[in-house]
Formats: sequence, structure tokens, C-alpha cells
Amino acid sequence: MNSRQGTNTPAATRALARIRQAATSLGGLTVGFVAVHLWAVLRAERWSGAIFGDVDLYEWWVRHGLAGGGWPVLDYPWVYPVGALAPMTLPGLFTSTTRSYQIAWMGMVAALNAVALWMLARQKRRGAGACWWWLGFLALLGPIWIGRLDGIIAPLMLIALIHGVRQPGKTVWLAVTLATLGAWIKIAPGAIVIAIAVCSRRLRDALARVVLPGILVSAIVVNLALAGGAGSRAWGVFGQQGVRGLQVESVAATWFSLARLWNPSVAFGYNRMIFTFEVQGDQAQTVAGALDSLLLAAIATIALLTWVAARRQLKFSLPDGDSRAAEGAGGTVDVLLVGTITLTAALIVFNKVGSPQFQAWFGPCVAAAIAFATPETRRWWRLPGVLVLVIALLTGAIFPEDYGPFLDGTLRMIVIAAARNLAVVALMAWGVWRLVCLCRVRERP
Repeated sequence: MNSRQGTNTPAATRALARIRQAATSLGGLTVGFVAVHLWAVLRAERWSGAIFGDVDLYEWWVRHGLAGGGWPVLDYPWVYPVGALAPMTLPGLFTSTTRSYQIAWMGMVAALNAVALWMLARQKRRGAGACWWWLGFLALLGPIWIGRLDGIIAPLMLIALIHGVRQPGKTVWLAVTLATLGAWIKIAPGAIVIAIAVCSRRLRDALARVVLPGILVSAIVVNLALAGGAGSRAWGVFGQQGVRGLQVESVAATWFSLARLWNPSVAFGYNRMIFTFEVQGDQAQTVAGALDSLLLAAIATIALLTWVAARRQLKFSLPDGDSRAAEGAGGTVDVLLVGTITLTAALIVFNKVGSPQFQAWFGPCVAAAIAFATPETRRWWRLPGVLVLVIALLTGAIFPEDYGPFLDGTLRMIVIAAARNLAVVALMAWGVWRLVCLCRVRERP
């Protein structure tokens, strides 16, 4: 018995080593990439009405503009930043039917994901593991990301984070440029810009590598919009968000959703102006109004914590001669990564809008942390790594298959939605706790 175990153990070890080698190879990652995207496409086709509803709306805006009927922002108010016109218009330039536009959109999302995955895989040691985590996250989240602007934003965020932490001080400007461009498509990448800015070691670093690229990108976007006749609508998206109601999936709507179990007067209604379901009633409107101020306060507080943590890490944590102390987007990779995911969580927790695709924003933060977190802090990322996968799983369980039962007040779906939102709050709480811990680092003896 012992001799048999002795011969099997090396064989099993060699087999595991071969499997690991195959999985971490370019070929293995390519197979995983194709499998996840093929699965997402097949599910999107099955639930085409729910998944491609927004894509079809994108196409309508673009076709209407190309036909001379007027463009969003340029000719009338819009719920998206003006930069969102770029990814929406691109497929419309090479397609002529709704079906071909959908295919081109999915191809664009897949291409960006391929670039992000390739850049992540190039990172030695932990790059392949980060790639598999990223692919697993997309699989759990479901097909929602392939039919929304967030499918463009998520890989753009990952690429920006890779440039922000891979070669400190050399590619930070590129990270800020990409993140600022992404923020003009959808606000989430702005968390990366804020984190890089407050982590900058010197004021001149922040001015040269963060403020200047951000201003240049913003100036180009706004001036193009003004040249197209947008006027004040070039930044009018902020006013549009201010009048929105409390979306039923949002974190702040959790109480109202749960209250439906015992209070039939709590009602959900469809906002035909922006094509979304919102909580009805004066109380919901009060909460929605309060969130505008709370979101700004939360972002400011987390940015301050990140700034203090970066200062403490620069002063006490890094040994003399450490290249991260001498240059870079900030003092440490760890503070930048924690600050980014905490700011991202705050953008969801204190947001009156809570669309399921928003959860795609978390994936890039954790994938980058798996690849780049320092050896001393990798263990701290186990909890958020699991939390984000749980958030993705619960989100995929709601949308698209069971979104109807959720709207109808089915007990199981209400509980799942509440659990998902609680996990998002827990993720933000973890981030705040880690930043506080990093702020309390004491000088080495």
C-alpha cells in the first residue's frame, strides 16, 4: 500500500503541474477567454430582450444622429456623459441593421477584454491567476456586461489600473488619460483618477501626471461637444442625474424592497423617460435627494483617508531606496488599490441608480490587486476577492432570468437582492477599515 502511494504521489504531482502549466499558458488562457465569452453570447441570445435592450437604444440614438435627426447632448439632454457617444457610434459606422450592430457591439467588448486580459497575463508570477479570477468573475456576473456600456468601461478600468501600478512614475499619465476618458463615458473610472491623485508623492507629480492629463482629455471632450453645438449640455449629465428617482435595485432602495413583504403600499413604477424602474412615493424621493449630498461626502471622506494612508506609508512603511517611495502614482501600490475599490464601492452604495451592470466595476480592482498587491498585503485581498465573486453570483441570479420575479416581490428574489446589496456595503466597509489601518502605521524601530 505504501509503495503504491509512493508511485502515485509523484505521478499526481506531475499531472497537477502539467494542468497548472497548461492553465497558465497563453493557450490555456485563450481557451478560457473564448469559453467565457461564448457562454456570455449564448446567454445574451437567450435573453436578448433584456440584454440587448440598451444596445438597441444605443443604436437608435446613433442611427437617428447619422440620419440628421439630432444627437444626444449635441441637440438634446442625455443621461450619459458626452463621451459615451464614441463607443456607441463606432459600431454604427460599419453596420446597417440592428442585428449587425449587436454583433459589432459584442465584438468591441470582447476585443477590449482581450487587450485587458493580455496585459494582465504579461505580469509575472500572479498575472495568470488574476486572469482566471477575472474570467470567473465575468462568468458569475452573467451576460449583462456584454450588452451595456459597462462592458466597455470594465476592461478600460483594468487597463488603466495596470498602467497605474505596473511601472510607477512612467505610465501613470497614461493611466490617468485612460481613466479620464472612461469617466467621460461613465463615471466609474473617475475613482482611479481620484486615487492616483491623492496618492501622488509630491504636488508637482500630481500636477504633471494627474491634473494635466485629466484637464487635457476633458478639454478635448468638452470642446468637441461645444463645437457640435452642445452648449451647457456638454456637462449637463450632472443635472440630469439630480432629477432621477431611487432605482429599485440600488443599495438605498433595499429597505423599500424588503418592506414590500409586509407593506403592500410600497410600489415600484416605470420611468419612461429614462427606461428604468424606480421606487414610488415621497419617502423614496427624499432618500434619492439625500444621496446626492451623501455621495459627494463619502467620496471626499474616502479620498482624504486614502491621502492620509499614502502619506503614512510613504513616511514609515517603505525602506530607504524603495523605488515606490521615489516615484509613482502614489506612495504604495496597496494604498492605491484599496483606495480605488473603496471609492468604487462608494459610487454604488451612495448612488440612487443601482443597475446590475454596475457590479462590473469591481472586477478590475480585484484583478489588479491579485496581480500587483505586495507580498505583505496579498492575504488582505482574500476577503474582497470572495466578496466580489459573491456579488457577481447574486447579481447574475437576479438578472436577467429572475428580474421579473424581483419586481413582482417574490420572497426569494427580494432576499437575494438584499444580500447582494449588503455584500456591496460590506466591501466598502472593508475598504474603509483597511484605509484606517494603513493610516495608523507606526514608524519602524
